[in-house]
Amino acid sequence: QMQLVESGGGLVQAGGSLRLSCAASGRAFSTYVMAWFRQAPGKEREFVAAISWSGGSKMHADSAKGRFTISRDNAKNTVFLQMNSLEPEDTAVYYCAATQKGSTYWSRPDVMNYWGKGTLVTVSS
Repeated sequence: QMQLVESGGGLVQAGGSLRLSCAASGRAFSTYVMAWFRQAPGKEREFVAAISWSGGSKMHADSAKGRFTISRDNAKNTVFLQMNSLEPEDTAVYYCAATQKGSTYWSRPDVMNYWGKGTLVTVSS
């Protein structure tokens, strides 16, 4: 089992920044691809970003490109999501997830093996 705990969410004004963290424990963190998803009220869970086990390969959703950056620190068993230029449309619960699937599957929530409980991000206009 792998336990994932997100932190760093909160209320921010449009144009502001937040840095989300996800701390992992249990299984070997460095062997897992880590991803961020989000779910807004009344909407389906959607992919935000993913990063390979080494950190050498990254994928960002179109909505995140140029504004959000995923990174990881394997020594600290932590993955981050730096979010800049936040917009009200970014308001959602942000979830951390882990998988060992290849990059073809990174944007699919159904292939994630482990999930955190989420952290709420609210962007005011």
